[in-house]
Amino acid sequence: MNMDEKIKRINELYHKAQKEGLTEEEQAEKAALYKDYIGSFKANLKAQLDSITVVHPDGSKVNLKEEHDKKYGKQ
Repeated sequence: MNMDEKIKRINELYHKAQKEGLTEEEQAEKAALYKDYIGSFKANLKAQLDSITVVHPDGSKVNLKEEHDKKYGKQ
């Protein structure tokens, strides 16, 4: 199941929960889908943030991930 399908199913479960409630199986499915969606969202955000490079007025470039790793150690 790709992410678009997962989001569609999350929305279906949300609307069903609002109208009539969810079974225990559906609640477990919803929890698993949310966990997967949030994990994917966090990974994508981290990848975007790790690729940011700041260009200072003097022309020097600083990669924020590298600076963070230097300052706080690799995590």
